[in-house]
This record gives sequence, structure tokens and C-alpha cells, in this order.
Amino acid sequence: MPGFNREKVQATGAAVADAPAKRKLCIIASKGSLDMAYPPLILGNAARAAGIEVHIFFTFWGLDIITRKKNSNLHVATVGNPNMHPWFHIPTFMGGIPGMSDMATAMMRSEIGKLDVPPVAEFLDMLHDAGAHIYACLMTVDMMKLKKEDMVDYAEILDANQFIEISEGAQIIFV
Repeated sequence: MPGFNREKVQATGAAVADAPAKRKLCIIASKGSLDMAYPPLILGNAARAAGIEVHIFFTFWGLDIITRKKNSNLHVATVGNPNMHPWFHIPTFMGGIPGMSDMATAMMRSEIGKLDVPPVAEFLDMLHDAGAHIYACLMTVDMMKLKKEDMVDYAEILDANQFIEISEGAQIIFV
């Protein structure tokens, strides 16, 4: 399986960043664990590379992905994660043992690194540089007592109604 090609992604993203979009994709990112941070970033990146307009709305725990103090230290959730057994070859009940989340996180970071996929914060920057729009959910920002300064610089804070307006006519993916 070929690895992640940063140069191709950056070149493709730069080439389409200002191209008129024919399609629009809106992604709602609601989970903030390491294993759930990558799907919206990968989908958004693939869409931008195809010239599709991209808007990603980070809400609830997904807000951790765009929160500066958290996005470089996301972890894999092992408790209640039914996919731990086939991937890490450990029974689900062992997910609650102290240190299992740290071990699973280290293993996942290692596998991600082998594919040359950038860390979450860098991937987010690349996605923004390729022209994707990044939004924080106002209600979640307020609920978690966060401020604009806590987010990555390019994140806009929107309420749900504003995002609904932006998403009109778009393909919507909920992660």
C-alpha cells in the first residue's frame, strides 16, 4: 500500500485552492479522539484535491481537533471501542486497564508515521492552506468555556444556523 504523499497533497491542494468549486462538501466532526480526528481531515483533503469546496464544522469533542492545547495530544479511546480487538489484538474488556489508551495511542501514532501522514495539527494547517474552511461550533465553544484564541488561528466560530446556511446544497458527512 503506498504511503501518504505530502508533496502531492500540498501541490494538488495549492493548485485547486482558488479554483471555482463545482461541488461542495460539509463535514461535521463531533469526536475528538486520535482515531476520529483523521477521517474528517482525510475526507476534506481528498475533496479539496478534487477541487471540491470544503467546510468542516467541529462540534462537541470534535472541537479538540482545532483547540491548540489539545490537538497535538489526542488519544485513542480504548474503553467501549469495539474495534480494539481486531486492530490491537486485545479483548474489549482490557480497554479499561491503566495505560491501555496510552499504548493504543502510541501504536496508532507509529502506524500513522509509517505512512508519512502528518500529525493532526500539521494536517489541519495543510487542509486550511488548500482552501478548506474550518469552523468551531459556537454553542460548544461557550459550553466548554473556550475563546477564539484557544482555537487554531484560521477557525471561524459559527452557530448551527450559520453552518446550516453554508451547507445548503452540499453533500454532508457526519463523523
